[in-house]
Amino acid sequence: MIILTGGAGFIGSCFLWKLNKEKIDDVLVVDHLDDSEKWKNLVGKKYKDYIQKQDFLEAVKSGKISKPEAIIHLGACSSTTMTDANYYIHNNFEYSKTLSLWAMELNIPFIYASSAATYGNGENGYDDTIDIDKLAPLNMYGYSKQMFDLWLLRNNYLGEVTGIKFFNVFGPNEYHKGSMKSVICKSYDDVEQKGIMKLFKSYKKEYGHGEQKRDFIYIKDAVEVMWFLLNNPENTGIFNLGTAKARSWNDIANSMFAAVGKKSNIEYIEMPEILQEKYQYFTQASMEKIIKAGCRHNFMTLEDSVKDYCSYLKNKSYL
Repeated sequence: MIILTGGAGFIGSCFLWKLNKEKIDDVLVVDHLDDSEKWKNLVGKKYKDYIQKQDFLEAVKSGKISKPEAIIHLGACSSTTMTDANYYIHNNFEYSKTLSLWAMELNIPFIYASSAATYGNGENGYDDTIDIDKLAPLNMYGYSKQMFDLWLLRNNYLGEVTGIKFFNVFGPNEYHKGSMKSVICKSYDDVEQKGIMKLFKSYKKEYGHGEQKRDFIYIKDAVEVMWFLLNNPENTGIFNLGTAKARSWNDIANSMFAAVGKKSNIEYIEMPEILQEKYQYFTQASMEKIIKAGCRHNFMTLEDSVKDYCSYLKNKSYL
């Protein structure tokens, strides 16, 4: 049995899709199904059982969960604008500590989601071999992830677990995420129906409007790298998961217009003030560490990824 926390979420449900493709359905899905449409991510998937996240944690503490083969811990609050630090501590940090200690006690692989948000404004680069202590996240979400990374480091546990620093992941199954959906998902209807896409203006002279750059990675590529790590548990420590190619928001927009067969028409709008001080203008994953570990996955181009995603967005279909 594999335990998959956050298994009804965006990345989690897509990894469940990958497991099913590999003929694996002995999976315990852990999540929190609220009043969103997140439940739709599980429709058509095969898994052994489902349990709500708080019930699961209590069951672990009371010894009611059988020993799994591995734990894939993706469950977390990923909002970058929420201000309740106590919730982040409880949900992202303490929960992760409990599960990792349990996995280490059982001597089983523990793969967890860190985040590229831990790199902050990138003043120290985006290299997964640099000292974690030097990083300065720009929001509480990123800091909650860094807190767990640091806790592992300071307790000499990094050699027993595997962390993944996800960069800008996009693709099917993110429909429920509200304000945290990718710009591609948010903008599809306007692009397809109205022939216009809105992007934030730049507030740094080094970047033109729409020329802020991110390392965008398609979910179908992300789950392949996750599958590699699951099957090679000797690769412990923290790994970046991006494409190693920074692309601009204008590139995203132009790819979307090309995918729907329309002429590019971009409107640049003011960025909400709450985001201006926390905004990353450039991210680009260093991927040398995971390549040295033996991962040889060939990533789709941004243009092909966006085109493929738009085929899902057209009918709001799922993986």
